[in-house]
Formats: sequence, C-alpha cells, structure tokens
Amino acid sequence: MIPTCRKIVDPVKYKIMETRISATELARRLGDILGRIRYRGDSFLIERSGRPVARIAPAPGATPATLSEALAAWSTTAEPDPAFADDLARIKAEDRPPADPWD
Repeated sequence: MIPTCRKIVDPVKYKIMETRISATELARRLGDILGRIRYRGDSFLIERSGRPVARIAPAPGATPATLSEALAAWSTTAEPDPAFADDLARIKAEDRPPADPWD
C-alpha cells in the first residue's frame, strides 16, 4: 500500500519542512489537519493526481498553541456519549452479509 502522506525532509538540517497530502486525504482528515496547523505549526502541500495544487500553512504571525492552550481546548470538549459504544455494538451485531440471490 502506498502511504498517503509523505514528509519532505531537508537533508542538511533534518528538519521537517512540510507534509505532502492528497486532496482526498485532506477532505477526509480536515479537522486533524487544521489541528496540526494550529497546535503544531505544521504546513501541508496538497496534491491532486500527484501534482502540487495548494499549500496550507499557519497564517502569517500565528504562533503554535502552547501546551496549556492545547490541553485547555481538549478539556473543554463535549462529554462523551455513554450510549455510543452500545450503538456501535448493536450495529455490529445486526450487520449481516446480504443473502445469496442465487439460492
């Protein structure tokens, strides 16, 4: 399997410069990507069909969040739904392959 994210590494400094990611992967993981930009200062080169089409990076003058800011954002999220695990178990139990139409 071909990895969807590749890091570009400066061979002299060994510093990660930016991550290359497909447009499809960006669409699937937009929240995660925006979090990495905000809280880690990461930047991304977006590719479509293997060709660069856009770059997403922190806004000029923006600084990555401090650890205390990141923890505060994490701790103020909504409470987990206790019924969610039960819902997943019920869905899994009810999931059956379709009947064979040739029988």
